[in-house]
Amino acid sequence: MVSLKSRSYITVLLHFLLWGLFAFILLFYHPLSWNIRLPLQFWIKQGLVLVILMVVFYLNSYVLVPRLLLRNKNILFIVIVLAIALLAGPLVKALENILHLPLLMEQAVRKVGIPRLPKRDDGVDLFLVMMILLIVGISTSLTLIQKWQADKQLRELLEKEKISSELSFLKAQINPHFFFNTLNNIYALSHVDVEASRKALHKLSRMMRYLLYETQQGITPLSKELSFISDYIELMRLRLTDTVKISFEKPVLNEELMVAPMLFLPYIENAFKHGISTLSPSEIRIAIKMNGQRLEMTVENSIFKEQGALADPYGGIGLANTKRRLDLLYPEKYTFSAAKSEPGNVFIVHLTLILDGTEMYSS
Repeated sequence: MVSLKSRSYITVLLHFLLWGLFAFILLFYHPLSWNIRLPLQFWIKQGLVLVILMVVFYLNSYVLVPRLLLRNKNILFIVIVLAIALLAGPLVKALENILHLPLLMEQAVRKVGIPRLPKRDDGVDLFLVMMILLIVGISTSLTLIQKWQADKQLRELLEKEKISSELSFLKAQINPHFFFNTLNNIYALSHVDVEASRKALHKLSRMMRYLLYETQQGITPLSKELSFISDYIELMRLRLTDTVKISFEKPVLNEELMVAPMLFLPYIENAFKHGISTLSPSEIRIAIKMNGQRLEMTVENSIFKEQGALADPYGGIGLANTKRRLDLLYPEKYTFSAAKSEPGNVFIVHLTLILDGTEMYSS
């Protein structure tokens, strides 16, 4: 399989060969057919013209097309391209004057019996303008084709991610020990408070039903996701003492928005995993707020010396895949931060998300 490094070398070589062919056909072959010993300054000028064309090509490919054409700034794109094409002629003529090329060319043609060169047109250099427009056309076409191929690869990657990892992701995000511990807690609770144990068992069965049957389409109503989180928190309370304070603030939804399932739980689960001490009072605060289609989640948990080194830049060991999932499902539609607050000794995860539904997919 060709490596990325080898592929980059092949791309550079291909560009080099194509530019060499282009330069020979348009800039060097025709003057060589004149049977005139042209001065060195002429070839320097032709080389500078080639440099100008290369600059226009890559400027258009990496700046103008991505920042203007692909952002529907078509008029500005056309104006800039035409301005470049029209300004290139005076620039080349200025280079010719600096090199004293008109005088040297007159001397070269007189040596072969030609009295003088045709009178120069001081207006627009139509040949150079056409070459620049040709270069812009080629550059634009190649850039748009590359963009289309990149988008196609991204769509294929999303489908592969969905098929190969979505199911395992959903099942793995909740620690399996959570279910065993919760069942044991419910069993112990049944000897003390039968009614409370029945309610807890109902919450657990509702969570399992949500996982198995209501998350298979790749998207789920935000209200159900919030209910799932509420059930998770209530079941976690069963194994905690009174020294642990838990607060959960959830929004009142005015409309039913869709979200990727199990998107928030890894951060909440991580807070319970690393933010609870058996020796000291601890606190976990979870807040999810809505402002139109903008969702904001904040998860705060206490940090203890024996657990302070466990959090990685994504909020906990093993949570880098959630960052990857955000990149795939919500490109350029989210912000994320996770850091220890000073001097509060609190770890804070903050996520904002735009839920417009356009990035989601269904099976």
